[in-house]
Amino acid sequence: MNASVVVAPILVPLVAALFGALGPRRPGYQRTVGLLGAFGLFVAAMGLLASVFVEGVIAVQIGDWPAPFGITLAADRLSAAMVAATGLVAFTVVLYSTAEIPDDVVTAGFYPFVHVLLLGVCGAFVAGDLFNLYVWFEVMLLASFVLLALGSGRAALTSSITYVALNLLASAFFLIGVGFLYGQVGTLNFADLSLKLGDPAALDAARPAALLLLIAFGIKAGVFPVFFWLPAAYPNASFAVSALFAGLLTKVGVYALLRVFTLVFPLEALGLAPGLLAVAAATMASGVLAAASQAHVRRILSFHIVSQIGYMVLALALVTTLGLASAVFYIVHHIVTKTNLFLVGGLIARAGGSEQLDQIGGLSQRRLGLTMLFAIPALSLAGVPPFSGFFAKFFLIRSALEADAIVAVTFAVVVGLLTIYSMAKIWIEAFWKPAPAETHLDEPLPRAALVACAMLAVVTITLGVGAEALWSFALATAEQLADPQEYLNAVLGDPT
Repeated sequence: MNASVVVAPILVPLVAALFGALGPRRPGYQRTVGLLGAFGLFVAAMGLLASVFVEGVIAVQIGDWPAPFGITLAADRLSAAMVAATGLVAFTVVLYSTAEIPDDVVTAGFYPFVHVLLLGVCGAFVAGDLFNLYVWFEVMLLASFVLLALGSGRAALTSSITYVALNLLASAFFLIGVGFLYGQVGTLNFADLSLKLGDPAALDAARPAALLLLIAFGIKAGVFPVFFWLPAAYPNASFAVSALFAGLLTKVGVYALLRVFTLVFPLEALGLAPGLLAVAAATMASGVLAAASQAHVRRILSFHIVSQIGYMVLALALVTTLGLASAVFYIVHHIVTKTNLFLVGGLIARAGGSEQLDQIGGLSQRRLGLTMLFAIPALSLAGVPPFSGFFAKFFLIRSALEADAIVAVTFAVVVGLLTIYSMAKIWIEAFWKPAPAETHLDEPLPRAALVACAMLAVVTITLGVGAEALWSFALATAEQLADPQEYLNAVLGDPT
């Protein structure tokens, strides 16, 4: 049973991708397989989360080769939460896509590549060693490049070149770091590395590998100053693809930072925390300032991904249990909120005829349902109570105050205020101001897209109402990260 719940989130998208790639090139068949696969992943992800919640860390040794010699899949609270969020995003985005993606793109392999991307994401979250984490990153990169370019025209193809170039650079740093680390320590298994790098001499010798991995994961996450690939690429994809990317891809980079720089490389022992704190502050500031200067819906939202990644990295850089808990809470909140905002952005473009704010308006008078669907995630992202974004920022600021990181608190507060400004700009321009005289787009919005956005809105409200329960889960997750003994016992066996 333990093996099946860990393997299922990898197996389900793999099977869905195979059925889509090898099945008939009929739009109806492809959409059905895509949707069933996404729902199956959601069920499998919830099953993994429930199992980890009850049983603790679950580890599987593929082929019965004992760790650290074989391939290990391991799921703790952090892994399970990330896989669960992936399942939710997968189902809602694929449901939305059934109303957006045209038949010719569907028959060109859209859904198989979506499931290959999900395969890579889930594989990264349960990987038990650095090399297989690298492999899953490359699976994601391949699928994301195809999805970015598929059926999106010359602009998307041009921007995808920048996207791939920067991510290939990150992959190069990643692989060099992996090779250097293996040469120094002789293992890549997370649990085994944690034990061997407990020796200060071994940790000091592995410092170059830690720096290379920090750079690689920073590029993947979209931190300052290597974030420019993100706002260049995301606005040029289809809305479903950009929502999928916004919800998941940078979070895999953040997850890698959390996993590697708690379990393998302690930030404080390496002296990297102050530098990472400065990077986090620069990421927050540069992202939100760029967002405030934009007048295109998805470009605003894309730059806000950068600023919000800064919050998550800040939480990690605090090197406290409360900081880690804040990071977990913030990641879960942001995955749901940002995915929904990108999906709602597609409905705004459809209802208003454009993503340029100066070309649309009056949506609050003509589209009450769409107005509510935008207001919920926008207020949450801005940190307005009682939505989850308020609690995410509150817990992070409290954690920073307890760590005496006053400068970081100042950045967090100011960036939060500028986030409110950006969301208010979209509200005023797209919803409140009168519509341009030539705009008369009153056809009904697709029901599947509305349902997908409504589902995520309900989850956002639930996370706010249930913030205490989510915080308790995040705190337990942080304690598990801060004291990895349960993870080590699950992977390597209990020495007692």
